[in-house]
Amino acid sequence: MFKPLRTIAAVCLATATYFIPINVLGQEKELPPQEVDMQWAVKVPTRDGVALNATVFRAHGQKERLPVVFTLTPYIGDSYLDRAMYFARHGYVYALVDVRGRGNSGGNFAPFENDARDGYDLVEWFAKQTWCNGKVAMWGGSYAGFDQWATLKEFPPHLATIVPAAAAHAGVDFPYDSNIGSLYLMQWLSFTSGVTSNAHLFGEESYWGPKWREMYRQHLPYKTLDTLIGNPSPMFQKWIAHPMADAYYDSLAPSPDDYKKIAIPILTITGSYDGDQPGAMTYYRHHMEYGGSDAKARHYLVIGPWDHAGTRTPNREVGGLKFGEASMVDLNKLHLDWYDWTMKSGSRPAFLEKRVMYYVMAQDKWKSADTLDAVANDSLKLALSSNGNAGDVFQSGSLTSDHAVGPSDHFVYDPMDTRSGDAESFSDPSYLASGRGALNLYGRGVVYHSAASDHETEINGYAKLRVWLSMDVPDTDLLASIYEVRADGGSVLLTQAQMRARYRHSLRKAEPVPVNKPELYEFRNFMWFSRRLEKGSRIRLVLECPNSIQVEKNYNSGGDVASESGKDAKTAHITLFHDTSYTSELELPVVKP
Repeated sequence: MFKPLRTIAAVCLATATYFIPINVLGQEKELPPQEVDMQWAVKVPTRDGVALNATVFRAHGQKERLPVVFTLTPYIGDSYLDRAMYFARHGYVYALVDVRGRGNSGGNFAPFENDARDGYDLVEWFAKQTWCNGKVAMWGGSYAGFDQWATLKEFPPHLATIVPAAAAHAGVDFPYDSNIGSLYLMQWLSFTSGVTSNAHLFGEESYWGPKWREMYRQHLPYKTLDTLIGNPSPMFQKWIAHPMADAYYDSLAPSPDDYKKIAIPILTITGSYDGDQPGAMTYYRHHMEYGGSDAKARHYLVIGPWDHAGTRTPNREVGGLKFGEASMVDLNKLHLDWYDWTMKSGSRPAFLEKRVMYYVMAQDKWKSADTLDAVANDSLKLALSSNGNAGDVFQSGSLTSDHAVGPSDHFVYDPMDTRSGDAESFSDPSYLASGRGALNLYGRGVVYHSAASDHETEINGYAKLRVWLSMDVPDTDLLASIYEVRADGGSVLLTQAQMRARYRHSLRKAEPVPVNKPELYEFRNFMWFSRRLEKGSRIRLVLECPNSIQVEKNYNSGGDVASESGKDAKTAHITLFHDTSYTSELELPVVKP
């Protein structure tokens, strides 16, 4: 979760449906709006006797039985009032439910661990109420996207559909992203501590920024973060004890057999700059891999240009990038049309032309495809080369279509160097459009540029990077960033991927790096994106060892990273090879006319 994509956008689980004013885009103007009735403190029993608290909204005077839509959230149901009112005025019963241990619900909150069973019990309880016709659906994003998948894997008989947006996936993008921790974890755990909303604490940058810098400058062990924050957390320590993908995280997500049994229609929503995109896309890809043909035909995917919050309330500006009017999809209306189609025998939403809908940035156009693989029909392979001096944007190496031979490149990462972190803004509103990260490498990375393109180029999908590296330490962290550098000199961050070297072969097995032995490092976890590059644009690739105030620092010793501190620091000397024996290459999925 590095800045910008893997930290600011992925500071994600709570995000901003709560903190950004919610505008119901394109909502019909009803004069006066339909009156809504509320049932406060509806207690829903669960199998172990804990009562969950629901606030139920229905159209005033409702007589007929209707489908129920509910949100299960740790952020207190009141944060989604706007959505509840909207759907209650448009033909649905809507329930806002606090997760176990939060708000007015009973029990203790253990993130991710109880939502599957509780979700099942909620579905079946709602289905039996006199105001429900037996069809139940869910709404929500981030954590409330996760618990839709968690509920689905229990297969409650009356669950008719789910619409998970920006769904976090335990073990994929939260609490670790590619097995690398973020200081944001304790910000989120503090937000969800206790039973009441801690929204002001969560958003108080003047508190969190100095704490991150204290951790960074004093070179404290990551595992002491909760104590430093002033909120000792058993859950944080539990996650520390599970630093890689394992059976604990597997138990929180659908299994291959679960995907095979899925039979209900699903609408997945994510964004090119959604920090939980890795989670949302993992659910989608696994269903496409293991699911039955009929179920897969009823699973639709929408990928907008949005950040995490935009997957529920789109904004035309994200991280300094401005998008066209077409990006402003009325997602409430899309949900409504989807629910009407799947629960009221309505027509398929007009927006969903095919099973995959994606927005092409810089073209302001939505396109459709039958499958995710069909969004690109060719690939652009660019080999890395240089004269042995690719240390910054001014003396960079090259990305070429032929495999030029040249001397290796070298960079150095000293974990005790705090220059870049001190210069880093805790919250940079122009992080996507600035490109400043490539200017402040301080010798700990390398940069490569392609030649200026003589035509527009549409890139859709996942980038891949294969680089041959050797290093003199048993472990370090790596971050690859891909930019468009426009003809006017401006740059746009397109996508990023990160890797902890000990997991270069598998996220499930740690292997020390052999000293000074060339090995192939394959980055296959870039964020999905779609953008039309201008004529005259170049591709910029930056590969570095990240050194940020916002992430768990790797001190390169090869030990338990969460326990490492400055006393364990080892300086990494890294060599990147690109010659006849070792081909390092960037591959981009493109649309060939």
